Formats: sequence, C-alpha cells, structure tokens
Amino acid sequence: MMSKFSKICAFILITIFLISCKGPDGKFKLPGGDARKTPADPAKRVEQNLKEGRGFRLSGEGGFLSNRGGGVYEFATSNELWRASLDTIDFMPLASVNYSGGLIVTDWYNNNQSNNESIKISIRFLTNEIRSDALDIKVFTKKCLNGSSCQTFETSGALVPELTRQILKTATLYEKEKKDKTKEKNKNYKVNYPDMN
Repeated sequence: MMSKFSKICAFILITIFLISCKGPDGKFKLPGGDARKTPADPAKRVEQNLKEGRGFRLSGEGGFLSNRGGGVYEFATSNELWRASLDTIDFMPLASVNYSGGLIVTDWYNNNQSNNESIKISIRFLTNEIRSDALDIKVFTKKCLNGSSCQTFETSGALVPELTRQILKTATLYEKEKKDKTKEKNKNYKVNYPDMN
C-alpha cells in the first residue's frame, strides 16, 4: 500500500516539474536556454541578458542604481559626495556599499605599521548637498592582543574631521568640474544652433 502511495506522489511531482518547464508558447524549455544562441564572449552574454530582461542592471535607464522617482539619491556617477567618498577611501577594501541606502562600510584595514591594530570606516549620506552636515562618518578601531583577544571601539580622534574635510573638498571640485562642463556644453550648443529670430 505504501509503495503505491510513493509511486503516485513521485508521478505527481514529476508531472508538476515538467509542466513548470513549459514556456508561454507551450514548448518545453530547460533552464539556461539554447546554448547555440548564447554568445561565447561574457560581455556579449551580459548585453544579451540585459536586452532580454534577465539579471539586473546597476546603472542606466531602469537600472538598480538609477533614480526611479521615489529615491533621494541621484545616479552614483553624478553624485559628487558619493564619488568623493569612494576616492578618499580608495586605499581601503570595501565590505558593503549600498547606494540606495546611502551607506559605505569598509573592511578592517591595517597599514602594516601596527600588526595588532586595524580600522574600519562607515560613511552614511544624510543629503546630496555638499555641506558639513551631509555626512555621518564613524571610525572604529580593533586592537588585538596575541592575535586572539580583540577589542573594538569607536574612535573619536582627528580622523573623522579630516575625512569629512577631504571628502567635501573633493566633492566641491567635482561639482565645479560638472558645472564647467555643462557651461561649455551649453556654449557649444548656442554656437552650433543660433537663435533663428
């Protein structure tokens, strides 16, 4: 009796599995699709997947990082504070970067001067405007004794104001470059397309 029940259950599961492999046209499709239609070059595969709507996109129209109307943050490459922050801490490995949440967290970093001490930085973006209260920067220090017993604590030294100053300075330069490029672009546009009146 039990073996008949097992066979019926197995038959039902196989049937459900096979039905789920059917495409919208009624033909069976296995995961991965037709290998003959898949380009060998990885860059072309990514491009094909994006055209077909598979996977996700980090930037551009409809991308994960693009502004969808409800978010506060602009696209990452045009956000001067974001770019300046990444440039300022580019010597450190990153543990977590969440653009939509406005948060950058580095991994533990040791500059090889002190084997038992390393630092970690978190940068939270409170606004897109370049001003002194736009960033919430925290620096954590980890001190280990004999490689096993470690203590972690938040550092309130000169590093936080120095990082803030450097990020704001770099972001201001990026903003100036962006304005100059826009001004130059508009100037060229007026030269090429003079007013008809």
